[in-house]
Amino acid sequence: MTSTDRTSRRVRAAVSALWSGPAWRATGNALAALLVAAVGFILLGGLALIWVAAIVSLIQWPVGGWALAAAYIAVVVVGPVLALWAVQGLTALQRSRLRATLGLDIPAGPRAPERRPWPVGPWLAAATWRQLGFHLLAILTGVIGGGLVAACWLAPVAAIAYLATGRPPAAAGAAAVAAAAGLLLTAPWLARQVTRADAASARALLGPARSEELAQRVESLARSRADVVAAADAERRRIERDLHDGAQQRLVSLAMNLGMARERFAGAPEPVRRAIADAHDEAVLALSELREFIRGLHPAVLNDRGLVAALSGLVARAPLPVRLRVDVPRPASPSVEAVAYFIVSEALTNVAKHAQATQAEVTVTRDGDVLRIAVTDDGSGGAAPAEGDDAGTGLRGLAQRAAAVDGTLTIDSPPGGPTVIAAELPCES
Repeated sequence: MTSTDRTSRRVRAAVSALWSGPAWRATGNALAALLVAAVGFILLGGLALIWVAAIVSLIQWPVGGWALAAAYIAVVVVGPVLALWAVQGLTALQRSRLRATLGLDIPAGPRAPERRPWPVGPWLAAATWRQLGFHLLAILTGVIGGGLVAACWLAPVAAIAYLATGRPPAAAGAAAVAAAAGLLLTAPWLARQVTRADAASARALLGPARSEELAQRVESLARSRADVVAAADAERRRIERDLHDGAQQRLVSLAMNLGMARERFAGAPEPVRRAIADAHDEAVLALSELREFIRGLHPAVLNDRGLVAALSGLVARAPLPVRLRVDVPRPASPSVEAVAYFIVSEALTNVAKHAQATQAEVTVTRDGDVLRIAVTDDGSGGAAPAEGDDAGTGLRGLAQRAAAVDGTLTIDSPPGGPTVIAAELPCES
C-alpha cells in the first residue's frame, strides 16, 4: 500500500468519524461535563470565597461590631457543612451524567459506620477528599476539555462568520477554511480523548478505593456463604422432615405388620417362619439405620427443644460415660446450633471408635457472642485431621463445618492423651 493510499484511508476515516455514534456520545459527554463543571465552579468557588472572606473579616475584627462578628463565625462554622452537601450533590450529579452519556455506572463505596458525628465523620473519610479532588479537577478539565471540543465543532461556523463579515484577503480566507476543516476533523478524536480521561478520573476518584472494593467483595462473599449455609441447613431440615413423615412411617408400619405375621404364623413350616423372621429383622434394622440417618441429617429435637436437649440425647446414646456441662443463657442462631451439635456428635463418634477412652466430657458455654465447645476424652491421643480422600469427613469435616460459620476448631491430642477438641463459633453467623 502506497503512502497516498494510506493518507486517503486516514482522511476517509476522519471524515466518517464526524457522524459516528461514539464521537457524538463522547461530544455529548464533554459538553455535559462542561455544564456540570460550571455548576461545580459556582458552588465550590462561591462557598470558598464566602468562607475565606469570613475568616479574613474575623482576623481584621472588630469591624462592624459584635453582630457582624457573630455572623462571620456562623459562616465559618456552617461553611464545611454546606461544602459537604455541595460535594455530595455534585458527586450524585456527576454519576448521573456519566450514566446518562456513557452508560458508565460508578458504584459508591461501602457505608462504614461513623465513629465521629456528622459532618466531622465524612470529612475524615478518604472518599470525601477523593470526591472533592475530582470536582476540582473536573472544573479544570471540564472547562478546558469541553471548551476545546465545542470550539472544534464550531470552527466551521466561526470560519463562515469570519468570511461573511470580515471580507479577508484570499490567502487569509483560505487559511481560515483550512484551519476550520482541520479543527472539525480533529473534534471526534479530541472528544474521545477528553471522555477517556474523564472516565478514568471518575473511576479512580468517584468510585470506591481498592481497599473499599476488597471490603465490599469480602462482605458480598460473607453474605453469599451465609446464604449457602442457611440454604443447606434448610434443605437438610426438609429432607429430615420428609423422611421422618414418609419413609420412616412406612417402615414402622411394615415392621409392625411383619411382627404380627411372625406371631400369627408361629405354627407354620420352618422355611416360612424363617423367611418372615428374617424380613421382620431386616425391617427393624432398616428402621434403626434410617433413624440414625435422619438424626445425622438434622435432629428434630434441636428444633423442638433446643441445643441442651439435643446434646443430652447425644450423651445418653454414647457408648461410654460422658459428662455434659452446658451454660448457654441465650440461644445462638439455628445454623450455629446445628454446627455445634454436629461437632459434638462427630467428636463423640471418633472417641467411641478410635480413642480407646473410658470416659469423656462435653462443655458448651456462651461467652458474649462466642459459643465455645470443648470435647475431652482420656483416650490414647494422636488424633489428627485425615488427608486425601477422607478430607471431607471426620475431624477435617468438623473444621470445615466450623469455618462455614466463621468459627475455628483446634485439636490438642498428644500421644497418650488426653484429647481436647475445642471450637469457637460466633453466635450470630
